[in-house]
Amino acid sequence: MRDLERCPGCGAEIPPRRLACPVCRRLLHADALTSLAADAEGHEAAGRNDDAVRAWRQALDLLPPEVPQADTVRARIDALTKQAESAGTSAPAMPGWLAPLGVAGVALWKVKFLVVLLLTKGKLVLLGLTKSGTLLTMLASMGVYWTLWGWQFAAGFVLMIYIHEMGHVAALMRLGIAASAPMFVPGLGAMVRLSQYPASAREDARVGLAGPLWGLGATAAVYVLARATAQPLFAALTQAGALINLFNLTPVWQLDGARGLRPLGRPARLALATLVTLAFLATSEGVLLVVGLALWWQAVAGDAPPLTDRRAFVEFAGLVVALTAFSQIAVPGVPRP
Repeated sequence: MRDLERCPGCGAEIPPRRLACPVCRRLLHADALTSLAADAEGHEAAGRNDDAVRAWRQALDLLPPEVPQADTVRARIDALTKQAESAGTSAPAMPGWLAPLGVAGVALWKVKFLVVLLLTKGKLVLLGLTKSGTLLTMLASMGVYWTLWGWQFAAGFVLMIYIHEMGHVAALMRLGIAASAPMFVPGLGAMVRLSQYPASAREDARVGLAGPLWGLGATAAVYVLARATAQPLFAALTQAGALINLFNLTPVWQLDGARGLRPLGRPARLALATLVTLAFLATSEGVLLVVGLALWWQAVAGDAPPLTDRRAFVEFAGLVVALTAFSQIAVPGVPRP
């Protein structure tokens, strides 16, 4: 009897000439996996980290998620994307004069940076509008909101949701993760379907929080229009944009807050829950009560990593402060409770 061989996926013993054990049927493309790994290592050696990340993600697609090799590939991807962040692909450094303001200073700087980002990323923002599925579902959603609030508010509201979703798309593209253009669900919002998935909690937080961050930029831009024109429409859109993005920070199910919370340790979660509680006590905004209750639950009972990703914490806290402020914008003719 010939000697048994080893499965390339999990290391289990398999009969000769078998490419994989039953658990690792996806490794029938073992040659492709080997080739992709070689390509990725070659790109890394040449300093082409973006190409290396794409090759490693394709290799990860061929591996069962539970095998040790998949963990190794995820670690390589995480290291490469973290290296890209440290090399300066994230937002510019905050001016020193804002630092004493703490989280509020971060929020102010984020608003400025995101408004500039939206203005300079016009080509990317328009990209989704070239997709028929995005455009048709967008128009269907606009029709639903039109019947409720009129066409002007509907158009602005749908555009703000679209910009929020394009924030996710931009983060996915930056990380080399394959995904669809935004698809709207009339009356319920919109979503981006992923063909691949983040390799770490840190990456998941970048993708999850990118939507509210771009949404914050859109909200700030509309607020500028409200101040410049004194039109109630823009004031109403400012408030609506702030509230919809605040609600998305609720850390439950597939909402953005759940993804943003993944790399945060328990002390950071308790700090965020306290911040949201203080914001609710100061404003009595109902959305903050929902976000706060979910945050307290995740802080006390949820599984938390031992360490905290500082950038995710700063972005989450900055979003809470800035969006809470925008949610309190007075809309002419609509008294606040």
